Amino acid sequence: MANGPDSISKIAVRGFKSISDEQQIELRPLTLLAGANSSGKSSIMQPILLLKQTLEAPSDPGALLLNGPNVRFTSTDQLLSKTAGTSDKPEFAVRFWLSRNISLELVFIRKTGVGLEISEMDYSRGDVKLQILPNMSHDDITEALLRVFHTVYAANNEFDKSKEPSFWSVHRQRCFLGFRHPEVDTWPPELRARVDIWLPELPATADVSPSNWFAPHLQSLIHLSGLRGNPQRTYPRRAAGPLFPGTFEDYAASVISQWQSKGDPCLAELGAALEDMGLTWKVEAQAVDDTQVELRVGRLVHAASGGDRDLVSIADVGFGVSQSLPVLVALIVAEPGQVVYLEQPEMHLHPRAQRRLAHVLADAANRGVVVVAETHSALLLREVQTLVATGKLSTDKVKLHWFQRQEDGRTVVTPADLDENGAYGDWPEDFDEVELNAEKAYLDAVESKEAGK
Repeated sequence: MANGPDSISKIAVRGFKSISDEQQIELRPLTLLAGANSSGKSSIMQPILLLKQTLEAPSDPGALLLNGPNVRFTSTDQLLSKTAGTSDKPEFAVRFWLSRNISLELVFIRKTGVGLEISEMDYSRGDVKLQILPNMSHDDITEALLRVFHTVYAANNEFDKSKEPSFWSVHRQRCFLGFRHPEVDTWPPELRARVDIWLPELPATADVSPSNWFAPHLQSLIHLSGLRGNPQRTYPRRAAGPLFPGTFEDYAASVISQWQSKGDPCLAELGAALEDMGLTWKVEAQAVDDTQVELRVGRLVHAASGGDRDLVSIADVGFGVSQSLPVLVALIVAEPGQVVYLEQPEMHLHPRAQRRLAHVLADAANRGVVVVAETHSALLLREVQTLVATGKLSTDKVKLHWFQRQEDGRTVVTPADLDENGAYGDWPEDFDEVELNAEKAYLDAVESKEAGK
């Protein structure tokens, strides 16, 4: 990933739900989150989704939008850790890294009568460290900025604090903190030049914040939840990218419609993936009016003579098609470096289709998309191993994170790498062990019945 497009490369969370102690996950082109129910798989991603929906809200919702399209909370009590030893710390933190080795940590604290507020923001870029606190004075900010500039330009000792522009203040920018100066035009040219090099995305309003580097990666994240709704007779026309605010399922029809109108080869790629998974041989978008689109799919798995006359509404076929279609569209439409977070992509799929889904995930990963798949499918995981063993997916593109809930309720994440044979040590206990025990119980029952005759 270091040589590819910049992207989110690692996430760390603490104090959030069952993740009381800090847990980290590295993101590779194919990142698999596995573990038992309620082990913390969703919890590691939900802080990132909170940031996403806060940035996408039509108006400033405060430090965090708790009840939104991606994550829904109605109280801070629902998201703060309650495990032993954390009740006296009404805060949680999320840190994420970009692949160019810069990171940002946000600490949110609960305040009575207010809700969650940002209590601290820490930025790191190599040797450059910057801490922003809500109550920093002008002198505190000036000292912090001078430390940053001295670090970046260590050989230059000509900076004079008395010549720095006055009136610096800390300003909350939705879920971030930044430094604000009201009159950027009064800055000395040498200061503006230094800031431009340190933060080239500095806007004309003179909001100096490292969040300018991070916000676009949060807003470009594509999210598909495990609850993707029932298939509809018609879908509203929506923007077809590159940003998809909220969850992705309502955009799939519009993306397909755009591919169809432009003759985009992505539509044929989608059809081939659906056919390979044994779901349908074709999908098309049909305009109902200027605001609505109908999705029609083939009832047969493979094309046949007169097959175009055999297309029906997606609402009239099995759930496997309607649940998988937005997953496949998201993986195909995503650009290199863009994160696609899929909750249970195998939902409503036949075991054979679960295996073939692994190939679609691998294709996206090989294009440079960052796929984060939260899964309960042992078949999908096994097929990923097979893809590695057959050389269709390199080991450095895959990362498995196994989530376990301890007796005291704490989540512990164990990362694993695959070797060239696709193996990664002990198989997760809740997968093959459960399958083997079920098989043994069945054989024992048959043997007992036969012995009693």
